[in-house]
Amino acid sequence: MADVNRGKRPLSPFMIGPYYRPQITSISSILVRITALASLGTVTLLVWWLLAAATSDAAFAFIDGLLTSLIGDLILFLASWAIFYHMLGRLRHVVWDFGYCLDIKISEKLGYGMFAGATVLALIAAIVL
Repeated sequence: MADVNRGKRPLSPFMIGPYYRPQITSISSILVRITALASLGTVTLLVWWLLAAATSDAAFAFIDGLLTSLIGDLILFLASWAIFYHMLGRLRHVVWDFGYCLDIKISEKLGYGMFAGATVLALIAAIVL
């Protein structure tokens, strides 16, 4: 069996602090996964709205009132941001799969661009719709 010295190495790359410094590429990758879950929640709201429309006037009035309130507007804005962010993250991975933009500096710029792009697209969607 190999002699492995485990005493001088960090235990996990997820030990933020002296062992690991989060980078924009890792944060954006984690956020792509989180926005996938948020998009699932958005679809759940959409299905709830459609089922309520097919069920009764009272059920539809409740969910429609929720989604058209100030809180509903905020939820839908954040949901649209999550969908756009996830879309841009998937596009970034397609570009990487073709072997482009793999340089660290370019990858970091793509990470920041995803934040900015998702925000601009969500604002455009909120203004237009």
